Amino acid sequence: MDQHQANIQNALNHTSDLLKLKRYSPATRVSYLGCLRRFLQQYPDIQEPDIEHIKQFLLELYKNGTAAQTCNSYLHSIKFYYQDVLHLSCSVQIPYAKRPSRLPVTISHADIERLLECLQNKKHQTMIALAYGAGLRISELTDLRAGSVNFECNLLYVYQGKGQKDRITLLPTPLITTLAVFVQGKAPDDYLFESNRGGRLSSRTLQVIFERSCKQVGVSPRATFHSLRHSFATHLLERGTDVRHIQQLLGHANIRTTQRYTHVTTTFLQGIQSPL
Repeated sequence: MDQHQANIQNALNHTSDLLKLKRYSPATRVSYLGCLRRFLQQYPDIQEPDIEHIKQFLLELYKNGTAAQTCNSYLHSIKFYYQDVLHLSCSVQIPYAKRPSRLPVTISHADIERLLECLQNKKHQTMIALAYGAGLRISELTDLRAGSVNFECNLLYVYQGKGQKDRITLLPTPLITTLAVFVQGKAPDDYLFESNRGGRLSSRTLQVIFERSCKQVGVSPRATFHSLRHSFATHLLERGTDVRHIQQLLGHANIRTTQRYTHVTTTFLQGIQSPL
């Protein structure tokens, strides 16, 4: 390893240590380090930020069609390195890219039922059903412990979800009997859904299973695993659940994040007649 690569690796190591100390999620740490590595390999101005280099780097991303959210991830990681890791007083005054406003992709209840029916593996079927029935993120689902399930009160405890926040959500009644089997014989701290080798099931494994099942039953290719969470919120809203209750179940800090689901629900359209 030459000195240039050694300096980059040293910078990445310091950044990784601080991300861990600040309790950033594993996914965020991987994203930040990947973005920072690519930037430093192209512009190895490790000790002092060159604003023009950063601008040129981001402009090149834009020209290559990189999504606004991804470009912002690069800028987040670069700012974190110079401001939080190196504690440089020179601020990086570059605006974040405006993200396009898109409606959340949801899956109809009928399609979710067909999706679940095609899954032969009981563990996978239960996990996907629970993601929809409780409005869970994929990382929250794979991190569930046996002690997260409260059968007495029909509640599910989500510990240290996004933003390191705990919350309580619904325990779907149709899954109680099945979940009791998964909990049986486990200590409260054991993973509720273990991999075949033991330990935490990877998010990627579950994503692949979901994508294959969607393709098999003809669910929109735009749907992602997170669409199950979108569908949970939208379907509750269509049933008349107060948006503030949905906010609590999803763990949103800002009500405006939850209110975007009002743009997806089509129930109100049934009472409106076109003037044509």
